[in-house]
Amino acid sequence: MRFGAVVATLLLAAGAVLAALGTSLWWWVAAVPIALLGLLGAYDLLQRRHSVLRNYPVIGHARFLLESIRPELQQYFIERNFDGRPFDRDTRSIVYERAKGTDAEEPYGTERDVYRPGHEFLVPSMAPRPVPDEAPRVRIGGADCTKPYDMALLNVSAMSFGSLSAQAILALNKGAAGGGFAHDTGEGGLSEYHLRHGGDIVWEIGTGYFGCRTDDGDFDPEEFADKAAHDSVKCVSLKLSQGAKPGIGGVLPGAKVNAEIARVRDVPQGKTVVSPPYHRVFSTPRELIRFIARMRELSGGKPAGFKLCVGSRSQFLAVCKAMIEEGTTPDFIIVDGAEGGTGAAPLEFADHVGTPLTEGLVTVHNALVGVGLRDRVRIGASGKIATGSDLVKRMVQGADYGNAARAMMFAVGCIQAQRCHTNTCPTGVTTQDPRRARALDVGDKSARVQRLQESTVASALQIMASMGVTDPAQLRPHMLRRRIDPYTVRSYDELYEWLSPGQLRAEPPASWAADWSAADPDRFTV
Repeated sequence: MRFGAVVATLLLAAGAVLAALGTSLWWWVAAVPIALLGLLGAYDLLQRRHSVLRNYPVIGHARFLLESIRPELQQYFIERNFDGRPFDRDTRSIVYERAKGTDAEEPYGTERDVYRPGHEFLVPSMAPRPVPDEAPRVRIGGADCTKPYDMALLNVSAMSFGSLSAQAILALNKGAAGGGFAHDTGEGGLSEYHLRHGGDIVWEIGTGYFGCRTDDGDFDPEEFADKAAHDSVKCVSLKLSQGAKPGIGGVLPGAKVNAEIARVRDVPQGKTVVSPPYHRVFSTPRELIRFIARMRELSGGKPAGFKLCVGSRSQFLAVCKAMIEEGTTPDFIIVDGAEGGTGAAPLEFADHVGTPLTEGLVTVHNALVGVGLRDRVRIGASGKIATGSDLVKRMVQGADYGNAARAMMFAVGCIQAQRCHTNTCPTGVTTQDPRRARALDVGDKSARVQRLQESTVASALQIMASMGVTDPAQLRPHMLRRRIDPYTVRSYDELYEWLSPGQLRAEPPASWAADWSAADPDRFTV
């Protein structure tokens, strides 16, 4: 029995007893709390679920009360500006300020320990350049693509309707439409909320094939082609894995599958929906590349790609070999880092499985350069991008553009309450409760999304200009430095091995030779 129900039952019992005795009002005021606490203490002594309450009746409830508000106490009263997790106070503040269009400057200098091992910094130039008047865009679309798309430097990362409320999706898409950047649907299907305001859409398909699935859960090419033809859909993406929980599927409880979500996802209403950890449409690297080509064809020539959290380097090299042998490539690859977000994931996966974004980007970029295909494939970076410096660092590490999810959630009102999986989001962002979701005003929050994207890209361009760079293509690994210990600093040019075009096919370096040899385009080696 829940604690609240126990208290209510005891209160009613005490009231009935006292009413039967015919006591006066003042006697009630004194007696009801005493009787209630006495009955509660008796219940605590008799119950068998909580040892703390059996040993410390009544007062033991203080422990559970304090535990329930621990995240709020931590966030508001204990953590410093720079040590909160997943996003610290400084980062959240700069996102909120830019979204609102207020000042985002800080006085008196940095609070961070710049001599701490792991601290990274970008290298300014003695000859800075003027900030470009217009932000550059990234052309997505290789030799096999007939409808290329010019991607913004920062876009809305994958977040599904169902995980996010309808109001949140509407605000994100309206902001994307106003600012001319892309909005990834996540794997939860293409809903009317993604299409209402006409923002550019990257339609993501996951292992459940939601929105384009047959009754038995397989991929439905006809439904996919019909929806991919929509003018707002600019790219189509196949999700292989997610940074925060790579290698596992998902479960949407039947209680959450209302009529609207069932319609969007092509699933039965009220029944639990399981997304398997694996795809039905491919089982080998070669089949993966062929399916990406099929997605491009079914979409009418729009850019097609895939998203993954990098694991085995030999497996990704096997995909590269499949590209070479099949004579076709994805138009883009989105690299999701292990530090990426999720609505819910097992703690062990979030903390201990998957490659962080830095190593993931370096691996994918170098592999494509090494096989001579980097010019045909654009790389997107996804995982804790919230500021202009985050974006510049990821482009130094090999990305062409970035995607942000949680920063965009902050823009629409998220306060990092970390209740995304409970359906009790206090700001209406990650809930399907209409009463909670109505708090999110689409008009106001969409303007904040647009301002955040514009100011973050402007910050990135300003940082690049201070480095003597006017275009992301001019960024180089030596422009980013990391402190190794209190006395040693190394550039990314020194920390990582950077391959030359075609090097893997000509003569693999010793550090890559074993993985290149093990890579098989017809199987995913373990």
